[in-house]
Amino acid sequence: MDLRDYGRVLRRNWLVIVALTMVGLLVGGASALLAQPTYTAEAKLFVAIQGSGSVSELQQGNTFSQARVQSYVKTVTSPIVLQPAIDSLGLDENVDDLSRRVKASTELNTVIINVSASDRSPVQAAAIAQAIANSLVQAVDTLERPKAGGTSPVSLSIITPAQAPTAPSAPNTRVNIILGLVIGLALGIGAAVLRGKLDSRIRGEADLRRVTDSPLLGGIAFDADATRKPLLTQTPAQSPRAESFRQLRTNLQFANVAGHAKTVLISSSLPSEGKSTTATNLAIALAQAGQAVCLIDADLRRPMVSEYLGLDRNAGLTTCLVGQTDVNDVLQPWGEENLFVLTSGQIPPNPSELLGSDEMKTLILRLESAFDTVVIDAPPLLPVTDAAVLSQHVGGVVMVVAAQQTRSQDLQKSLNALELVQANLLGVILNRLPVKGPDAYAYSYYNNAESQSAPPREESAARQNSSSGNTPAENAYRPARVLPRSR
Repeated sequence: MDLRDYGRVLRRNWLVIVALTMVGLLVGGASALLAQPTYTAEAKLFVAIQGSGSVSELQQGNTFSQARVQSYVKTVTSPIVLQPAIDSLGLDENVDDLSRRVKASTELNTVIINVSASDRSPVQAAAIAQAIANSLVQAVDTLERPKAGGTSPVSLSIITPAQAPTAPSAPNTRVNIILGLVIGLALGIGAAVLRGKLDSRIRGEADLRRVTDSPLLGGIAFDADATRKPLLTQTPAQSPRAESFRQLRTNLQFANVAGHAKTVLISSSLPSEGKSTTATNLAIALAQAGQAVCLIDADLRRPMVSEYLGLDRNAGLTTCLVGQTDVNDVLQPWGEENLFVLTSGQIPPNPSELLGSDEMKTLILRLESAFDTVVIDAPPLLPVTDAAVLSQHVGGVVMVVAAQQTRSQDLQKSLNALELVQANLLGVILNRLPVKGPDAYAYSYYNNAESQSAPPREESAARQNSSSGNTPAENAYRPARVLPRSR
């Protein structure tokens, strides 16, 4: 993953990042509010060398003091200093417990020792710091006193007595909130990256490119009304959904610039990826461009084209393949363009055998001779072998991939299945792309010449035709295209 991939992952999971950041912020604030305040008092001591006061002795004493100060700092937390302080104050704790609340330090090249003590009571903190400072004075005097007798050459004096603090030293509300914010943000970013690493769903073109280099024929944005109004003629002519299918039609023509693929099979890896609506709307878009189009519902397990277009499917593809009727008798016109639909017919017990039969191959050849383009809605590739078998009889295959639903391993299996039968993969369509966000597909809202030249009467008539159900009886005035009878 490069920086752009990480950026997309963070944008996809921005809600997780914000949520964990807010949790960290709340935890930091709550810890600051719920924690019991702690007060810290400090006393300062000065280390001096007792001498005659000559310049030479003062220089030697100063050097000696600086060398000894570090030792005195370490002595502060020793029993020889803390135990007398505990006894003088009557504290109910031992030396180890008190040493955790006492700190001693000194500044570089100075002879000043800082002794601090912490307690939940400001008065008690000052008393402990003062008692430890007094005990340190006595301890150093005892330790530095010559064994032969006499006074100690080192003298410690308290220059700043400990005073009760007016404000707690802990918790630091600002620090806790900032720390909680930083930790929450780090956890959010980490969770987003981990989620992106584990997520194998194809969310956009970048994810698609990691699976296949096949051309991206187009992207179809997610439309909440698509379930209720799935057809292209039911959406405004300048809507992003209508524009995407026109763009798909153009890209498909460029992908098939040689013209060898007159029959295009539309399939997907798994059900519910939108292949049937894509096949139906692609056929409508091609017909609106002036082509003679035949749409075949070859999904003999879950046929949906007849439901979308409001057509009768009792007689259709299966009745032609078993020889009960000729294709001329079951082709149903739809709309005002040259669009004819061959519905699925009765669902057979052996769909794979019918679709892979010589009769199916002959039927496709007959339709190719009479129509400019034949669009076939095929079953998904992974659950059944129907699409793989049928792909050997067509000029090209187009895969529909549902964004944020199809997993990369499923798409890879589907592509491998097509490659195994040496199918001609024309490209991939990304369906249900988000309108906004890092994976949104860019659409052009400019009025192109194609949309401007479309007569409003035809557009409204097509929408009225599709919304009214468009039964075969309503289209009876249109003669079906006459095809050569099969021998």
